[in-house]
Amino acid sequence: MTEFRYELLAKDGKARRGRIHTAHGTIETPAFMPVGTAATVKGMMPESVAATGAQILLGNTYHLMLRPGAERIARLGGLHKFMNWDKPILTDSGGYQVMSLSSLRKITEEGVTFKSHIDGRKFSLSPERSMEIQHLLGSTITMAFDECTPFPATEDVAAESMRMSMRWAKRSRDAFVNREGYALYGIQQGSVFENLRRESSEKLTELDLPGHSVGGLAVGEGQQVMFDTLDFCVDMLPANKPRYLMGVGKPSDLVGAVMRGIDQFDCVLPTRSGRNAQAFTHRGTVNLKNGRHRDDDRPLDDTCSCPACSHYSRAYLHHLIKANEILGAMLLTWHNLQYYQDLMRGMRDAIAEGRMDAFVKQFYADQEGGDIDPVPMIAD
Repeated sequence: MTEFRYELLAKDGKARRGRIHTAHGTIETPAFMPVGTAATVKGMMPESVAATGAQILLGNTYHLMLRPGAERIARLGGLHKFMNWDKPILTDSGGYQVMSLSSLRKITEEGVTFKSHIDGRKFSLSPERSMEIQHLLGSTITMAFDECTPFPATEDVAAESMRMSMRWAKRSRDAFVNREGYALYGIQQGSVFENLRRESSEKLTELDLPGHSVGGLAVGEGQQVMFDTLDFCVDMLPANKPRYLMGVGKPSDLVGAVMRGIDQFDCVLPTRSGRNAQAFTHRGTVNLKNGRHRDDDRPLDDTCSCPACSHYSRAYLHHLIKANEILGAMLLTWHNLQYYQDLMRGMRDAIAEGRMDAFVKQFYADQEGGDIDPVPMIAD
């Protein structure tokens, strides 16, 4: 078995080029984790996800405990076998989903009771049960159970929420089953308050966990406030361990967060956008519903090697979307995941070569330049 460890390979400013060694293989960082909420990345075969360059996926404790059930997945050989993915899997603790179900849940010191959004059945989720579920799933990286503090929140509310999450983090550590090559990450909370983020970091450091994440951001505060918070909170976390920004984000979010020292990301945006005709390209976001594409035989992005760009025209992609054909969502999902992985690969190379500032400057110049000029439209 391989020991779980973070290896720092290069730095450029605060940006870090690293490698995470796990029981299920290595993860080159900075890394983006496609979201496989219910043991599937929507619209993609696992082999296709791997073909984009993804080295780790995210699964969701809340959704998998409800359907098909953690015990059933364990009986069937664990999540890796169940979904045919042999690389690392990170599972979130369920805390974010519980926050989003405010009308269906009740929080106490012991944990959370809530009604299933599927059939209304009552469930309980505590730090101990969250660790048990993630162990049954066979998660490579387990997340501590926490309460995701909503935004906006007063300092008093954020402090109370953070301190409960830190008590839950200790219970999570005590319940976690240590195995070589597997890890438990703590979650720093404290909303946008520097003193609370510092207190949270100090308590997590005392637990001596293998990795840490920044939680409670990308919940409505806006990009600049998120960046302002990252400016002070990332450096509070141990430099010799991976740092994961949860639930982020747009391409510009990823670039800005890497510049501030973040190593791992996850977000539903590339897959959700793909299903809704939105494509991310090096020239910005393209809406394939737009009629300007109907006679355009050029590729979506001439710098991309994905099937959508290599084999099909904008006109065909536009046709698929307008005809509500499943292939349209599949191709755009693949493209978006490929774009995100290419972006991360580009940043890894730039950090290693000491040219991150130039990379970021070119990234913003390309994005601000806008899409290619439209071709003349032919009347029907």
